[in-house]
Amino acid sequence: MTLPPPGDIAIVVAGALAAGFVNGLSGTGYALVALGFWLQAMSPLTAAPLTALCGVAGHIQSLPRIWSGVRWQRLWPMLAAGIVGVPLGTLLLDHVKPNPLKMGVGLLLIVYSGWMAFVRRPPIVTGGGRPADAVVGLIGGVMGGMASLSGPAPAIWAQLRGFGKDEQRGVNQPFNMSVLFLALISAGIAGFLDRTFLVWAAITLPTTLIGARIGLALYGRINDAQFRHILLALLCLSGLTLILTSLR
Repeated sequence: MTLPPPGDIAIVVAGALAAGFVNGLSGTGYALVALGFWLQAMSPLTAAPLTALCGVAGHIQSLPRIWSGVRWQRLWPMLAAGIVGVPLGTLLLDHVKPNPLKMGVGLLLIVYSGWMAFVRRPPIVTGGGRPADAVVGLIGGVMGGMASLSGPAPAIWAQLRGFGKDEQRGVNQPFNMSVLFLALISAGIAGFLDRTFLVWAAITLPTTLIGARIGLALYGRINDAQFRHILLALLCLSGLTLILTSLR
């Protein structure tokens, strides 16, 4: 198989580098950034599993840096419920219209991020325990299976729990990595990991890891408040992107 045109390669490499940087800096947002570039050069059937593969690789690379924030007793109810939620979300695809869903989630993200950016003392939710964590995980899994939106629910919940930046990433990254890995397996079973996918994977994987390494280096220089504002900005951008794509 011949290589893609140089122009397409340049667009895809730029997207992988930018998405890897954002993922390394914040622990989330890979698909949001990458797909804005990649869908100009490849089919969505290739871009979706490619996003999952590169997102998982970026998460694995940064895990040692944020490992101190992983609390398995806190994480396992969310992970277990999220894994159950992914196939449920996939089953709901035939019963839920994607555009109204994207519009609603987008508005919610904009309202939440705008409010949290201006409130002086962010609220901290201490109640609910493991059942509440499991409900959030289920929501993230269902949204991931329905519309590849697994990230917002755990990201918002970790903020509302009052976690520090390492603890937030200790929730977000293992959760998103698990959901993305399931999505990648599903794509393989469906036959989407073809030769075109493998060519793009050989191009995007090393570029993603370079970008993630740069973002991770910057992550080590920011404090909890700066991390919070970066994450809120990404949630707001994600909301705007969902609204715009739902209107097209």
